[in-house]
Amino acid sequence: MSKQTTLLVSGASGQLGRRVVELLLARKDPTLKIVAGTRTPEKLTGLDGAEARALDFEDAATLKTAFAGVDRLLIVSTDALDRPGRRAAQHTAAIKAAEAAGIAHVVYTSAINPTVDSPVLVAGDHRLTEEALTASSLEFTILRNALYLDLNLGSLVGASKGGVLYAAGGDGAQSYVTREDCAAAAAGALASDFKGRRTLDVTGSASIGFAELAAITAKVSGKPVRYQAVSAEEQTKGLIAHGLPAGMAAVLVSFDTAVAQGRADVTSDVVQQLAGRPPQSVEQFLQANIAAFS
Repeated sequence: MSKQTTLLVSGASGQLGRRVVELLLARKDPTLKIVAGTRTPEKLTGLDGAEARALDFEDAATLKTAFAGVDRLLIVSTDALDRPGRRAAQHTAAIKAAEAAGIAHVVYTSAINPTVDSPVLVAGDHRLTEEALTASSLEFTILRNALYLDLNLGSLVGASKGGVLYAAGGDGAQSYVTREDCAAAAAGALASDFKGRRTLDVTGSASIGFAELAAITAKVSGKPVRYQAVSAEEQTKGLIAHGLPAGMAAVLVSFDTAVAQGRADVTSDVVQQLAGRPPQSVEQFLQANIAAFS
């Protein structure tokens, strides 16, 4: 019998990480050993077949223990946005520990175009993490995920009720991708036998502007919806007025700014390559979530 390949998914109690573990388990591949790493192993109920390991990127002891015997690692970018630099430091600690543990390949969930001049407020963490991977001795797959369509569902439901979709994206376009498709791509990359280094954009199959997004929302909801472009300041105030914390509102609007500047107009066939199926379209996603519009 051939040796098992041990795959570790970090952040396994989060939405993306847990889904990756579920997809890997669904393969029922006896050559793969699936390890679910998280700060909260008690939340990993229902993942029968996966080994749970305590994993905290800010705890060197758990890094060493969790990474022992691991062949391929998925670093799901953390949600540590409470202070500048914390998330990048967490990721860098994990990368150094992966080197020390002799892990053969690291998959990392990044973001589209995390350049130095990106207006996206979380781009810096991704850029620094990518730089840490490049500076390391590790082989890696960087998955630059487009903006989750899931994050827009609430605003699209609101637009169908009010008749107007407000956004600060100007005439720009972006290729939305679902969390499910990102999970499928990550599972595919982690379970593959790829060796070397690569950076891949994980997107939907087509870029669309906010006017088209409003039209699709109208079609699915059966209610008229039009797009109204607003400034970043107006959009931020509107999100806060609807109960979103100021910090989160600023982050979301920064993605709109990137769209307005043409930085998110990227498409690829990476989901097809890694998941073996095409990505879900905006209309398909909204139809699958039609209950939210009632």
